[in-house]
Amino acid sequence: MRVLVTGGSGRLGRSVLSVLADRGHQVTSVDTAPATPPEGVAAITADLLDAPAREQAFARAAPEAVIHLAGIAVPFAHPDVRTLQVNTGLAWAVLASAIEHGAHSAVAASSPTVYGYNTPSWTPRYLPLDEDHPVEPWHAYGLSKAIIEETVRSLARTTDTCVLSSVRPGYVVAPEEWAGATTQQGHTIAERLTDPALAAGSLFNYVDARDAATLFALVVEHPERVRSGAVYNAVAGDPLAPGPVDTLMARLHPTTAPHSASLADGRAVFSNERARTELGWEPTRTWRSETREGRVG
Repeated sequence: MRVLVTGGSGRLGRSVLSVLADRGHQVTSVDTAPATPPEGVAAITADLLDAPAREQAFARAAPEAVIHLAGIAVPFAHPDVRTLQVNTGLAWAVLASAIEHGAHSAVAASSPTVYGYNTPSWTPRYLPLDEDHPVEPWHAYGLSKAIIEETVRSLARTTDTCVLSSVRPGYVVAPEEWAGATTQQGHTIAERLTDPALAAGSLFNYVDARDAATLFALVVEHPERVRSGAVYNAVAGDPLAPGPVDTLMARLHPTTAPHSASLADGRAVFSNERARTELGWEPTRTWRSETREGRVG
């Protein structure tokens, strides 16, 4: 099918393009940054907040499905107001255009930061965190992602021809980062495994970029399995830590102590059960299989 991917030049976007192309789709990438896409993928350089440029991109790609990844990708990278304006404006513009141009499926990238962790007062209702857990974002980036999820639900109410959904990719690890390249926060995976405090900031979550890309592909390939407006956590099934994180969570995030015992069996802080059950998603790459530390251990 014809798939339009926004933000295809990013850490996650590159893997999404490759996975979709490998699965036989006709893929068009749209990004503000010029880049060489994978073989067989068409590339458009455009600012999708510009209405004529957006219309031209959609007309050229004629998408049957849209995967929206574009936007400011990390907290505090830009002034808060700009983060809110760019991320929320792009989501509405792109998803509304997907409906207007007849796409049967559209999915937007959200983030686990919507849960609102990393404040002294944050207390989870339960662990692991699933998609039904309340969201309480505290910074502009997390708020922008919560608004994107609400945008998905709002637009889903306007159409019965396009299935809309959100995916919350965890701490995305690109293929080269398993081999030692620095991650988005400037640490290597080996450093995050050695010093628990580094991974604690994201509650030890992670996901291989190719595994996350596969979930995005499944969402647009099987709209019949997706309840319009739904959200899916895209996280590995284990934590980015050498052992169970129950004691680490209780020590590094004391407010989680009443619930951290539920992680003593080695499960991750975030649940991926919905994606596994509803879409058959199976993340296959873990730090244990992809890093020297995991293979030696």
